[in-house]
Amino acid sequence: MPLLYTENDIPDINSLRAKCYDNVNPDEVEPIKRIGVLTSGGDAPGMNAAIRSVVRAGWNAGFEVYGVTRGFHGLWKGEMKELSKRDVSETLQRGGTFLMTARSKTFQTTAGVIKGARMMETYGLDALIVIGGDGSYKGARALARVGMNVIGIPGTIDNDIASTEYTIGYDTSMNTAMEAIDKLRDTASSHERCSVIEVMGRSAGYIALNVGIATGAEVILIPEVPYDFNKDVLRIILDGRNHGKKHYIVIVAEGAGSATEIARQIEEATEIESRPTILGHLQRGGSPTLRDRTTASLMGIQAIDCLLAKRYNRIIIEKDGKISDVDIEQGLEMSKTIPERDIINAKRLG
Repeated sequence: MPLLYTENDIPDINSLRAKCYDNVNPDEVEPIKRIGVLTSGGDAPGMNAAIRSVVRAGWNAGFEVYGVTRGFHGLWKGEMKELSKRDVSETLQRGGTFLMTARSKTFQTTAGVIKGARMMETYGLDALIVIGGDGSYKGARALARVGMNVIGIPGTIDNDIASTEYTIGYDTSMNTAMEAIDKLRDTASSHERCSVIEVMGRSAGYIALNVGIATGAEVILIPEVPYDFNKDVLRIILDGRNHGKKHYIVIVAEGAGSATEIARQIEEATEIESRPTILGHLQRGGSPTLRDRTTASLMGIQAIDCLLAKRYNRIIIEKDGKISDVDIEQGLEMSKTIPERDIINAKRLG
């Protein structure tokens, strides 16, 4: 597909959308023959399963499939090669992404997007499947706005993509955090300590809330809910101590505070030995769970189905337990927050 625009000739969004995909007649669009797939942003368990699904379903649909290494950074540099079914054998159970991933400052510019689009033309890619989070979707949308066909698959442990109820990697990440916290509870109880564990999630508290419930944490701090340190942290720990409790677990989402600082404040105020633990990138690794493998595989198939139906510039979603897709512009305009009932239920268990 030829580029619609150059660096100096990008119109306003309304006319761009109309020309790029709102008014396209599928019967007038050339069928897809060659596609690319890349992973972008932070890695998530299940990304390899998604790549595998795209490659196998793509080949079975008659497509040539190219793997782009190092995300959008590799795209504009032309780092890609053809992938066969054999190339994705024994990848389903592996964490991370064998295509690797990177964040590209160049692709955040109009010139970088144009370079990426021209490289798609150079390799004859009729469409690009992007596996990643919200930032990756914005990169895919930028390509769509200059005339490229794209499909997005949600891959992020944070589960913070508004258009979908579930993102690939979320379940594995929570299970990894849960297992680590269970081990920390064992040692905290042996030394009568307070363990303050910081989990990932950027500005979203999905991991912290659910892991906190699953591990029986005394305190859960998430960015969606403002908290008073004296009332919501110290008072709960002191009440526990006064009723004979000997150890305490505090879960904090990285967007809600620093485990190191919170542990220091707890120890200074209560004289209870408090140790911070930052799980960090430990949560990104490991073999994906059954849910992440299955969801990634089904989302990969849905992406290929979109291309077969000439339904371009879509993002794959899970809603009410079913896999479907929505327009990329519409999806990126959506918002998402933790349901109030989940927060209330966590408090009832605290």
